[in-house]
Amino acid sequence: MEPDLVDGFPEILGRSPELFPHELDVRNDSVAFIRLSQADYAQASFLDARILTPHTIGQRVAWRQVAASIAAASLPERCYFILHIGHVGSTLLSRLTGAHPRVFALREPMILRTLAQIQSAPEIPPHAWSGGDFEARLGGCLKLLSRTFDAQQRAVVKATSFVSELAAELLSRASAPKALMMYVAPESYLATVLGGPNSRQEAKILTPSRLRRLHRRIGREEWRLGSLSEGEALALGWACEMSALAHAARAAGARVLRVDFDRFLAAPSAHLAAALRHFDIDATPSQVHAILQGPDMRRYSKAPEHAYDAALRLEVLNAARATHGAQIRGGLAWLERAAAQFPPVRDALLLAESAAP
Repeated sequence: MEPDLVDGFPEILGRSPELFPHELDVRNDSVAFIRLSQADYAQASFLDARILTPHTIGQRVAWRQVAASIAAASLPERCYFILHIGHVGSTLLSRLTGAHPRVFALREPMILRTLAQIQSAPEIPPHAWSGGDFEARLGGCLKLLSRTFDAQQRAVVKATSFVSELAAELLSRASAPKALMMYVAPESYLATVLGGPNSRQEAKILTPSRLRRLHRRIGREEWRLGSLSEGEALALGWACEMSALAHAARAAGARVLRVDFDRFLAAPSAHLAAALRHFDIDATPSQVHAILQGPDMRRYSKAPEHAYDAALRLEVLNAARATHGAQIRGGLAWLERAAAQFPPVRDALLLAESAAP
């Protein structure tokens, strides 16, 4: 935001999403805004540090000024969500639904990730926050993320996977948001992650926090990080994220549409139409067909410059099954034992079985 626009901040904030709340600085209680065009949003796979360029225009604004501007602009909270466990086609479905003119798609806003991290680490209180401060900032951020370029659009926020920790709170809000919950069965998830070196490294980084979160959910410290095989650690990650979604699904009831990505790929037309209908959009068969005939089904959604489709995905999964079969079997056995002992893990498995046909 250019300095000469500061005086008109409430009007600019309320006019459109052109000023995007990129980062929440908890220590200094401020928000970093950057200027994005509608094309910038459409192209971005991640609304985090990866959206920044040397030409990005931005400025930090104190939260008290942001809150006052949100109130002055009378911004409503009305966004919907795509929640997921990671590596289950959520970016693809965000791009496909976002191809409909009535959906304004936002992918992985960092500010929501920060709030989820605060929620998942209650032992580390935010600097200078107390009482209703978290709710005030969460509500304010959701109002900012609800803005659209067109009054007929609905903002649909595709969250980062570990924002699932915040999912129950998001779906229990007075605005009664709807959500897609995306996942795959445990065997497919393990094969997916084991099929790529980057996803394996990412899972390794996330495992300690997932272990802490799952321990908190079951109410005791049951497993030690060093004693878990790679397959078991991946199964634990699946159980962590899925149990968070299962908890949120109970809070939202019919406002959640469950989507198994493997089933989606088997019948994309029916599932995309159902997803849009869940988001209050009665897309015509020709609209759905046109979206699916576009480039998104034939490229890697997180890096659209690379070709990728359902057939290539299946090749990768089958190669991982052949190479890492022992790890997959070990992870599934761990999951079966954990589900027999702990209801949250059992709930995760039940959720995986309840996807729309």
